[in-house]
Amino acid sequence: MKQEPFVIERVYQASVDRVWRALTNKDEMKQWYFDLAEFRPEVGFEFQFEGGPQDRTYVHFCKVTEVVKDKKLQYSWAYKGYEGQSFVTFELFPEGDKTRLKLTHEGLETFPDIADFKKENFAEGWTAIIGKHLAKYLGQPV
Repeated sequence: MKQEPFVIERVYQASVDRVWRALTNKDEMKQWYFDLAEFRPEVGFEFQFEGGPQDRTYVHFCKVTEVVKDKKLQYSWAYKGYEGQSFVTFELFPEGDKTRLKLTHEGLETFPDIADFKKENFAEGWTAIIGKHLAKYLGQPV
């Protein structure tokens, strides 16, 4: 049974170009996202990182699948040693001098039925990452 994807939207007092750089520059990404060894917004570029609860980590394997500069970035998201593959999509929409970011994480139902891979955990994680960490990095009140 296909689940509905997790979707979160936030509006930042920042230009589309500024938000795009935060999403695609590895030096900026490590300030609010994960510390990636390398990242390039190019279709086919593969990257990995570790993350998870404090007492255990998961190796995340990702591959960029779509790039439309200043508009859309999508990559696959899978875990080493586990079945399943999902997709994370960042979409940017200019709203005057602000930018609306829409994040969609789909395919969560393809992961094993364990607590760490429940939709609620992704919702909590993305809410913190997009709603707090990225907002703070962009100079927004949190």
